[in-house]
Amino acid sequence: MLNLGGNSRQSLSAIRVVLDGKLKGLSAIECTAVSAELFNVLLALQSSGALRRAVTDPAREHEAKSALVTDLFGKSLSKSTLDLVNQLVALRWSRTTDIVHAIEQLAVEAEATAANTDDSLDSVEEELFAFSKVLVANNDLRQALNSSLDSGDHKAELIKAIFGGKYKPSSVRLLEQLVRVLQRRSIELALLAFIHGITARHNRLRAVVLSRSELSPAQREKLASTLTKQMGQPVHVSVEIDASVIGGVAVRFDDEVIDGTISNRLAEASRALAV
Repeated sequence: MLNLGGNSRQSLSAIRVVLDGKLKGLSAIECTAVSAELFNVLLALQSSGALRRAVTDPAREHEAKSALVTDLFGKSLSKSTLDLVNQLVALRWSRTTDIVHAIEQLAVEAEATAANTDDSLDSVEEELFAFSKVLVANNDLRQALNSSLDSGDHKAELIKAIFGGKYKPSSVRLLEQLVRVLQRRSIELALLAFIHGITARHNRLRAVVLSRSELSPAQREKLASTLTKQMGQPVHVSVEIDASVIGGVAVRFDDEVIDGTISNRLAEASRALAV
């Protein structure tokens, strides 16, 4: 799990909302393209401390940061991803390395969104956990992937050769990127960060519905369809029975609550009358 300071935590939260907007309505292929572009930016930032300092320096004007980003990535990124990166460098980061961790999470979440569009996000989450067990059981593979002697591309080829026919395409792509961006981390530590990113996106696309009574299949389907249109991505609905709900439903996305219960409307009416 990411351990970010106050400014970085707020900046990551803000840029994830921007990512939501960029991914809304995209196909799985398009989401994968965004992920690949973000991973390329990540590699560039990992390889250059000077670049990291340049795009996170709070004393540097945003226009200068934007010009640098555009100069470096303008020809290799789509307009939408370039805009996302420009908004990213406009935010404040507690440490120069925090922006690297943030881009990594955004890249993982973009591929997770591709998996969600293909209805394979649950499988991808399970397969990344399964891969962690493979590493424990196969010391030779773990050492080969942790080795600093082999290039990331060679390790990615090894991943594809072993897991290409066994795991979902999004899982294979994430594991290929994983071994490319290890840097000085062990593969186990990097994998935990990727799993966190997958779980974060899963939570963002899972709606927990609070209702006084169980919803019918038709009600579930209608609610899921409505929420999917709002999010621009398939939304998975689970229902929790809550006796305090008078009528209607309250919907929770991760840490965001959309309250449509009668009790909430009554409370709002009472507050209005008290003014």
